[in-house]
Amino acid sequence: MALDVENIVIGAGVIGLAIARTLAVAGQDVLVLERSAHFGEETSSRNSEVIHAGIYYPKDSLKARFCVEGKKLLYEYCALRHIPHRNCGKLIVATSEEELATLDGLAAKAAANGVDDIEFITRDAAKEMEPSLNCAAALLSPSTGIIDSHQLMLAYVGEIEDNGGAIAYNTAFETAVNTAEGFAVTAGGVTVHCKNLINSAGLSAQSAAEKISDIAPAHIPTRYLTKGSYFTMAAPSPFSRLIYPVPNTASLGIHVTIDLAGQIRFGPDQEWVDHIDYEVDPARSADFYEAIRRYFPALPDGSLIPAYSGIRPKVQTPDGAAADFMLSGEAKHGIPGLVNLFGMESPGLTSSLKIGETVMKMLSQTDRL
Repeated sequence: MALDVENIVIGAGVIGLAIARTLAVAGQDVLVLERSAHFGEETSSRNSEVIHAGIYYPKDSLKARFCVEGKKLLYEYCALRHIPHRNCGKLIVATSEEELATLDGLAAKAAANGVDDIEFITRDAAKEMEPSLNCAAALLSPSTGIIDSHQLMLAYVGEIEDNGGAIAYNTAFETAVNTAEGFAVTAGGVTVHCKNLINSAGLSAQSAAEKISDIAPAHIPTRYLTKGSYFTMAAPSPFSRLIYPVPNTASLGIHVTIDLAGQIRFGPDQEWVDHIDYEVDPARSADFYEAIRRYFPALPDGSLIPAYSGIRPKVQTPDGAAADFMLSGEAKHGIPGLVNLFGMESPGLTSSLKIGETVMKMLSQTDRL
């Protein structure tokens, strides 16, 4: 049976688009299936829009490798494609003497990951940089930045289409059956034959994998969901850089980001949930005030306004250690031409171009993750 297309990518989030863009630019035929009416309507548009430096992740993990290499690729891509972004830098703050050891540990972890621009900042130096800040000391990450994620995804879409690829919106993936040539993929009631199938469905990656024939349940990890809410305030940002507290086990804490228009955002917090619901509960602001005032004591009463929320697909239990990205190819599940991506959360946006490169190599069997 003749192939209709060489590659099918399930999901038009930032990672799925980056993969499709990489394949299309390399001259390969690619079709993206997206169940929504537009690209990036879930996790990719509900985050902090931060270009991460690669500080927090275990040495040699995919998150560490992809973030450090992806950051460089992303800054270069933004410059080349004129995508709005700003290399504003970030301060990771210890608000007590007890947290200073955590800063030391983060600096060591960053160095192990190849992040060589981290600088220890005294309290007075941090106050000089950000007068509204309260801290005992801080780490400066000058290579952290912010980006317009919508414009980034739009650039990926443009390159996919300019190189002969296509995106089928309002087209939900239904099933995939192994064939001698690859896969018979049914979506939107139509069956298309392809050589390679890439499951980048994000929040729905596990349910998509369950619809692919011959994949053993042992190769589909359990999905856990964390919801993060964001608040803003109707006042100019008192900070010119991003401000992060020292992280906890499954989150980077309620931090300060600014968008490219200068609007301040606080969040996300962390709430383990069992279903997808993006409504922001105004009552959660009580915990925000407490957390934010540790590093921004002048936050006025009644100033926080519910903004939006995002939900991350994790492959760790609520009480488990932070988990790595999971890129599952033939070497793991034994099915040629299939790559499943699970647990694709932060730093997925920063890592997107590197992930695209890696998936293409996996499909050509030069990188057998």
